[in-house]
Amino acid sequence: MQSLPEIFNVAQGEAVKLAGSTGAIFGSTEEDGELASTSPHVLPATAVTFAAAKKIKRYISKHASPVATIVFQGTVVSQDGILDSDKRRVKYNIVSGTSMSCPHVSGVAALLRQARPDWSPAAIKSAMMTTAYVMDNAGSVIKDMSTGKASTPFARGSGHVDPNRALDPGLVYDAGVKDYISFLCALRYTSKEIAIFMRDGSKADYCSTRTGSSGDLNYPAFSAVFHSDMDEDHQPSRRASVRVTVEPRKLEFTAMQQTQEYVITFAPRGAARVADRYTFGSIAWSDGEHRVTSPIAITWPASQVAAS
Repeated sequence: MQSLPEIFNVAQGEAVKLAGSTGAIFGSTEEDGELASTSPHVLPATAVTFAAAKKIKRYISKHASPVATIVFQGTVVSQDGILDSDKRRVKYNIVSGTSMSCPHVSGVAALLRQARPDWSPAAIKSAMMTTAYVMDNAGSVIKDMSTGKASTPFARGSGHVDPNRALDPGLVYDAGVKDYISFLCALRYTSKEIAIFMRDGSKADYCSTRTGSSGDLNYPAFSAVFHSDMDEDHQPSRRASVRVTVEPRKLEFTAMQQTQEYVITFAPRGAARVADRYTFGSIAWSDGEHRVTSPIAITWPASQVAAS
């Protein structure tokens, strides 16, 4: 049994087969957590999580003649041209991970662009983010594979993309060239640096008339960082929380592509210790048919985080 990166698993399996073995078990690394990577093996093989691999190793060490059974479930996973001895060929493969989420999300964006050619890139991104879901097929919050616990927006982002809902989100957080220029100015980019993005040869002073902060960008997610001058030795028993205020609480649209504004305010409630450095939540707008959700991440000052 080997714990190897996926790229080496197939070659390792071939070596095992050529050596005369009838099967193999591949364990994930500790960093992979609950992830068991599949590979197009050339012999009966199975992939197990790091925790399962440890149990198997303990079993092997305690038995003089350990026995394992691999039950074939009827699924064949393969890739073209990997090994000379592998003559299997299929049209599709099963792969997971962030490197595979990129082409999937890009494909959804391309489909939305075709279906909604008048949408800006920001509108397409907003539609995908605000209609994504965070529950798995068992009714629980999507788990963080590195911990096995419920994920946070730092691990899952806005959630699992839903192409059908993204096609008709109800409303979007839109942004254009001027908005991004203001964003870059707020990040203290110089006009010379911004001109590189513009590609129009302009030598304009882009930031001379622009004010505001990076948080003004009309982005479909929210983040707030709290600062505190509270006494670090003061540890009251009650827990702090966040008061989220939205004004107005109702947005009324009388026409398509109409724009409305609202202000969301975050305020710490109570000078207490918090269990974690970050608190998460979300804000959602709904008209009874559509639901547009934006994740929220709150960062607490280090002095307010209780020692574990």
